[in-house]
Amino acid sequence: MESALTARDRVGVQDFVLLENHTSEVAFIENLRKRFKENLIYTYIGSVLVSVNPYKDLEIYTKQHMERYRGVNFYEVSPHIYAVSDNAYRSMRSEKRDQCILISGESGAGKTEASKKVLQYYAVTCPASEHVQTVKDRLLQSNPVLEAFGNAKTLRNDNSSRFGKYMDVQFDFKGAPVGGHILNYLLEKSRVVHQSHGERNFHIFYQLIEGAEDELLRRLGLERMAQQYQYLVKGSCPKVSSINDRSDWKVVRKALSVIGFSDDEVEVHVHTHTHIYRHTHKGSYIERNSVLKMHTNTQRCSDSSILVGWLSLLGVDFSVLKEALTHKKITAKGEELMSPLNQEQASSARDALSKAIYGRTFTWLVNKINTSLAFKDKFNSKNASVIGLLDIYGFEVFQNNSFEQFCINYCNEKLQQLFIELTLKSEQEEYEAEGITWEPVQYFNNKIICDLVEEKFKGIISILDEECLRPGDASDITFLVKLEDTVGGHAHFVTHKLADGKTRKVMGREEFRLLHYAGEVNYNVNGFLDKNNDLLFRNLKEVMCSSENRILTQCFSREELTDKKLPETTATQFKNSLAKLMEILMSKDPSYVRCIKPNDAKQAGRFEEVLVRHQVKYLGLMENLRVRRAGFAYRRRYEVFLQRYKSLCPDTWPSWDGRLVDGVSTLVKHLGYKPEEYKLGRTKIFIRFPKTLFATEEALEERKHSLATKLQASWKGYNQKTKYRKLRWVLGFMFRHHPRCPENEYFLDYVRYTFLMKLHRALPKTVLDKSWPTPPPALTEASELLRKLCMQNLVWKYCKTISPEWKHQLEQKVVASEVFKDKKDNYPQSVPKLFVGTRLDGDDINPKVLQALGTEKMKYAVPVTKYDRKGFKARARQLLLTASSAIIVEEAKLKQRIDYSALKGVSVSSLSDGLFVLHVTCEDNKQKGDAVLQSDHVIETLTKVAICADKINNININQSSIKFTLGQGKEGIIDFTSGSELLVAKAKNGHLSVTAPRLNSR
Repeated sequence: MESALTARDRVGVQDFVLLENHTSEVAFIENLRKRFKENLIYTYIGSVLVSVNPYKDLEIYTKQHMERYRGVNFYEVSPHIYAVSDNAYRSMRSEKRDQCILISGESGAGKTEASKKVLQYYAVTCPASEHVQTVKDRLLQSNPVLEAFGNAKTLRNDNSSRFGKYMDVQFDFKGAPVGGHILNYLLEKSRVVHQSHGERNFHIFYQLIEGAEDELLRRLGLERMAQQYQYLVKGSCPKVSSINDRSDWKVVRKALSVIGFSDDEVEVHVHTHTHIYRHTHKGSYIERNSVLKMHTNTQRCSDSSILVGWLSLLGVDFSVLKEALTHKKITAKGEELMSPLNQEQASSARDALSKAIYGRTFTWLVNKINTSLAFKDKFNSKNASVIGLLDIYGFEVFQNNSFEQFCINYCNEKLQQLFIELTLKSEQEEYEAEGITWEPVQYFNNKIICDLVEEKFKGIISILDEECLRPGDASDITFLVKLEDTVGGHAHFVTHKLADGKTRKVMGREEFRLLHYAGEVNYNVNGFLDKNNDLLFRNLKEVMCSSENRILTQCFSREELTDKKLPETTATQFKNSLAKLMEILMSKDPSYVRCIKPNDAKQAGRFEEVLVRHQVKYLGLMENLRVRRAGFAYRRRYEVFLQRYKSLCPDTWPSWDGRLVDGVSTLVKHLGYKPEEYKLGRTKIFIRFPKTLFATEEALEERKHSLATKLQASWKGYNQKTKYRKLRWVLGFMFRHHPRCPENEYFLDYVRYTFLMKLHRALPKTVLDKSWPTPPPALTEASELLRKLCMQNLVWKYCKTISPEWKHQLEQKVVASEVFKDKKDNYPQSVPKLFVGTRLDGDDINPKVLQALGTEKMKYAVPVTKYDRKGFKARARQLLLTASSAIIVEEAKLKQRIDYSALKGVSVSSLSDGLFVLHVTCEDNKQKGDAVLQSDHVIETLTKVAICADKINNININQSSIKFTLGQGKEGIIDFTSGSELLVAKAKNGHLSVTAPRLNSR
């Protein structure tokens, strides 16, 4: 419910299925009227959205409104076009099924605006990236372009779509729009050359004249006056107060650039369309110059300057175009003859050329937009999800209904057939899924009308095609006679000849009547054959195929000239396109938006009941309501129903912990629902009568009132307690430094509680995290104890997770830290580097050495440099560590074995060099003296030596020099100094001089 139930009499119900008298058309329209008067233009029929055009701006399309409907359950918020858009989007994402939104209604009902709102919703709410933003912009900007070239001012609508449009919006796996594709149907090309009084040609012509720059108009040879052009003033309405052509041109020009048209392409495209102005400039050149001269049997073209102007636009030869516009090519007995045209024929040829060029360039424009919108990722394009958007002309009934109205109304018959079938199907599937018995619904099946129009050999379209193609003197009247002979006995077809006396009074002799599902429509057959054939003389087609205009060469294919097959008629093309559209829509899950025009005057706040009733009828809304109300007026998922009404039952309030179906069953029994009033499905509750739901809503309103009273009392009590606490707080703060007493005990307890809660939220997560909140003075000792306990707990947790390998690594790192931390320059650089098991593989050590070691297990091996005792020459060696000794190896020889028992200690400098000395006892006759070695991994190597030899405390770190035994009682000295780079050499004083860079200051 969108407001309190007491407002129901004023705003009506937001879902028509909740109407008590759901079979009454009067009640239906009255509900629409109530809501319209309160600016509530949207109402549901189940999941179908009914939209009434308000003819004014309502503040219900802001970004805040979009966020309100984003990701929310369909029925949780009031009806809106955004709710339908979001529901389709979420269904596509969650159910992995393509969706489509079908927007229908008569001209001026707001279909185009509805489709814009859907696209804007996706543009704002869907995920975006730089590429996605480009696609969003192009999707939105395709609207003003297509409106400019495909919409026009009509008697019923200032921005009437004169073509049908189906757009696919493609989404990637993230739910972002990444592409699109547009299909267009039945452009009203006849509007190019003729408009009824009070109507205009397509918007683009007037936009160009009013808004284009003077330079552009000069290049196109145009004047800034629509009255100069016959095709633009046939409706005597070149200007419209509600349309600003000048600003609209700027919008279209910008949109073309966003979509991807280059400046050159824009000008060529506009250039191509302006031939329609030029060849009708200041009257009709053809009409003035195609009069058959009896004395010469030829035609004269005195006003050739206008014809020359066409040539720069159309890119064709002067004489060829002139000939094609005044003559018709005829093939007789295998010979081609040129037959001159009279004034009427020449005018028809001119108009046919104009319509053909406009129609084909419009198709070219749509294809160009499709190229711009195409999903570029071919690999993922097949996996893209799709939401289709159908904005197509609604059912039309005019004073004089022609071929276009026949096609449009046939289209609406097909859509209504699809609508009823899918609505019935979805209802039946829901009942079946929920285990509820389906009660058959009687409805008007308009298949009989669709068959009357489209049936092979016997349908109206087949008869029309046959009459168009048959040899002989076929005409619109012979077509009407053929209809009477073939389908004259059909219950939904009548003509003046077949009608009774009463009907004949309101029917012309050139009319036939179809009894549509939406009502009776009289169609005038004049023009049916010409519009269905839509023929362009062959010689005119040949001229256009030779055009040098870049766009026209793409629009007129030379293959047409050689193709012997007869082209399909307009009606057949439209029928086939509709069949494909039906296939597309049947493959998707549909959502519906039914648009209604409240008045013909386009006035805000005006609701004409007769007009609305007519639309309600031909939109099939009462039919849809009957289908939806087949048995049950209301259905909701258990969790939604229980969440809303659980406060009405003590057993379900404040929460229900059992199965949802049991909770709902308990709730409705407490509310006194009778067995015939409801059914429980597998996931939903079905309520048969609206009055049952309204009684529940009224109980909820009373409950809310009761709860509100309790909340008021609770709030007042809370306020008083809060004031008292504030007073206690102030008093406690004043006595905070005193010993605990009644005045400060609340304050002190609160401070302690606050500290403990803050500590609870900010406890260290790892042993390396040393943060700790500052405690209040009263909790200093407790805080320190807690800190120690916390650290012990973190250490214990950490140790529990250490693997044996990592434990061994840490043990070595601890030894390295004890020995070298803050003592040797290159120690910090070694900390992040893991110690390895060995620096030499088995392949790096000579097999003879391994053989000499025998069963001794090698614990570590590393390449080293040894400085000999005579001259300190550097020798490449290997240092091997076993369980009992350190061995210095030269290739295959064991040069020196130092038992750990004979190892007095190890000396190393404090600098960043890698030199170290292994000191041995002098009493050991096997040793020639101390070993001076250098390793690139000195920290790792000495840590391994210290652990293997158990000499952790025997590693000496010297600042400036190291003394060592050379042998035979002699002593050597290594001097260490800081420098820019590492140098090791014998000094003049006989010492070994080592210069090492300083890495860290200690």
